[in-house]
Amino acid sequence: MENTTMRLDKFLKVSRLIKRRTLAKEVADQGRIEINGVQAKASSNVKTGDELTIRFGQKVVKVKVENLRESTKKEDAAGMYTMISETRVNE
Repeated sequence: MENTTMRLDKFLKVSRLIKRRTLAKEVADQGRIEINGVQAKASSNVKTGDELTIRFGQKVVKVKVENLRESTKKEDAAGMYTMISETRVNE
């Protein structure tokens, strides 16, 4: 059964946008992730259709959540989201 929502840190790990859940939690807790333009916490819920903006150092990645799965194989992980944009930021 498909979930309707999933914790942000878990989505990031399962989709492999961020490799480890602890790291996903850190990034979220540092205020570097937004869901639909609103700053998110690790415990925030994501649902299909949400847009995530994630700041990794010099890079800002924007993705759209396509589906939520409890677990996924490496080759299927990219199907959980669509890359909208990836921009470099000079800080």
